Amino acid sequence: MASSRRLLEIAANSVESALAAQAGGADRVELCANLGEGGTTPSFGSIAIARERLRIPLHVLIRARAGDLVCSQAELDAMRRDVEACARLGCDGIVIGMLDADGRVDGAGCRALVEAGGTMDITFHRAFDVVADRAAAIEAVIGLGCSRILTSGGADSALDGAAVIAADVECAAGRIALIAGAGLTPGNIAEVARLAGVRELHASAKGFDPGIGADGPAGLARGHWRSDAATVRALREALDLRA
Repeated sequence: MASSRRLLEIAANSVESALAAQAGGADRVELCANLGEGGTTPSFGSIAIARERLRIPLHVLIRARAGDLVCSQAELDAMRRDVEACARLGCDGIVIGMLDADGRVDGAGCRALVEAGGTMDITFHRAFDVVADRAAAIEAVIGLGCSRILTSGGADSALDGAAVIAADVECAAGRIALIAGAGLTPGNIAEVARLAGVRELHASAKGFDPGIGADGPAGLARGHWRSDAATVRALREALDLRA
């Protein structure tokens, strides 16, 4: 009999965030950089240290830059190298997503990354939330061999987009998982899971660390956002309470 326990993935913007996610009871980490801009690929060193110190699955975001999801050949080449590095380091999965100028899944580009990933698990990220045709995109992502699609239902938050995610789940018909993310809190995560009909949830669980040392001008100001173990634990407890 399959477990009814819902899976909690934390988008961690640093090694410290990844370790906080683990300490709080996350099931999986998506490691990234520049989370405030939608996320980009973290440094090789960050990936290596996270892989050494995490006991839970580690997935790495593969995205060359912030902004639109249409990538140049040079960006694709760089991302392919990043995927190969993740494979060598023993990462469990990668998170990818590219579109063409018409808002369709870039099948050729994404397939190049999937092939470079070998046996690693593949998630298609929130590029899905700006596709021209969600049903067609689901079929394209399934064809790539991805395990799941991360989505907010095209809304600013997964709570607002829950009905659309539920429709995606129905369209997928068990052929691929949908993971709901964006704006999840301990107060709404269980409701999103129920309304969207998903078994996997994605949150950053971030809090502000005021930092230490001297403050400085913009760009050098003290303090930063990072995942918080207590918030992760509260998310986990909320899901377990209403599993």
